[in-house]
Amino acid sequence: MTITRMQTDERVSRIVIHNETVYLCGQVPHDVTEDMAGQTKSVLARIDEHLKEAGTDNTKILSALIHVKDNKDVPTFNALWNEWLPMGSAPARTCVQSTMVRDTVLVEVTVTAAL
Repeated sequence: MTITRMQTDERVSRIVIHNETVYLCGQVPHDVTEDMAGQTKSVLARIDEHLKEAGTDNTKILSALIHVKDNKDVPTFNALWNEWLPMGSAPARTCVQSTMVRDTVLVEVTVTAAL
């Protein structure tokens, strides 16, 4: 049983692979000054980058945990999520309103995917 950890520091691995399953840490936007649409696009792009590095893609996402700072932004998030996710690839998903670690972060997404 092999566990592969990628982009690891003393606190977190951004990518962990175990038993043909890829676990990503929570993804937040690069630029937290952007609005919900901009932050969502950034987060989805980061997910794409990490999944590619792990050897998979967004068609193989098994589950997603979505944290939004304010529920009023869920429709914006959902519209961009629906554009990004290929038809027929909808994962099990939870979306919750959360207090963010940094007040300027509007969205954070954690995904688990198959290889």
